[in-house]
Amino acid sequence: MPNALVVFLPPSEAKVFGGDRVRTEGVFDSALRRPRRVVAKALEDFVRRAPLETLERTLNVRGPLLKRAISATKQVGAHRAPLLPAWQRYSGVVWTHLDPSTLTCEHRSRLYIPSGLYGMTSSEDLVADYRLRMNVRLPGVGNVGSYWRPRLVSALSSCPRTTTFVNLLPKEHEAAIDLEALAGIGEVVNVSFSHRGGAAAAGHDAKAVKGVLARRLLQEGIGVLESFVWQQWRVSHAHECVTIVGP
Repeated sequence: MPNALVVFLPPSEAKVFGGDRVRTEGVFDSALRRPRRVVAKALEDFVRRAPLETLERTLNVRGPLLKRAISATKQVGAHRAPLLPAWQRYSGVVWTHLDPSTLTCEHRSRLYIPSGLYGMTSSEDLVADYRLRMNVRLPGVGNVGSYWRPRLVSALSSCPRTTTFVNLLPKEHEAAIDLEALAGIGEVVNVSFSHRGGAAAAGHDAKAVKGVLARRLLQEGIGVLESFVWQQWRVSHAHECVTIVGP
């Protein structure tokens, strides 16, 4: 029996506005319901009490986007937030190149997204508009990524032991998952992105290739990592590390 494949992909700060209030049970809703409430309450209290400059720095937004973040946080706290499937909510470069609307529900259900507010969701799960990065500190919670770290591996323990987890996460989101502990649940394949000189790749093109690779992994399987090529990006293997090298 072939291994089940799960791809870890980061959320995007860019999000589609709106949604509706119809609620359905997500993959991790039962396992993470209580810690999500703790984080949502801490974020709501922080937004209500913190001075403007602190809010701008912590949420990494200003002006209209800050007003939107504050409003969204209040709606989440009041359980009135409009919801969309994560694959519809996230609209950054990674997600536009993933092109999730043209994937099947089965493919999208195998995309797992670590999230400051939700801990972990599949891309089919419903999420609100929100603003909370993994690397911020909230009163009563501390570092958000550190808060989620032991809880996420526990939630992922329900995955079949034959699961292969492909990690396409940046350091901020990777830090929220104990990958060593996860390796006791299934196989973990870490993929990094770099330039030919060895420097870590960032920016638009690095995000674009990540979305393209995630799509091909879901459609074609783990064998994609043997010969992946896209534009000027190609796979390179060194020992047990998989690196996608670009210009």
